[in-house]
Amino acid sequence: MTMSEHFSGSASAVAAHHTDDSGAGSAWEYLVIRCEPRESLAEVRRRVVDHAEQGRWELRRSRIYSGGVRKYWLRRRIMKVRRTL
Repeated sequence: MTMSEHFSGSASAVAAHHTDDSGAGSAWEYLVIRCEPRESLAEVRRRVVDHAEQGRWELRRSRIYSGGVRKYWLRRRIMKVRRTL
């Protein structure tokens, strides 16, 4: 499953959303946030914290590439609900 989001009107901040079930008994959902160097660190930090608090995401990895592009990988466990009836 792939989905794109745009944050705060900026076309440069795109999130890719996909799932991963590695067969180890736990499935994870990942969200990748890409930020351009012209975006302030405070704005990027606020966006990552908002996702963590509102969507129950946890920060898995962050990386700064040459040229100043930043990427943040967030993940959350997929909860499978079993039918009780």
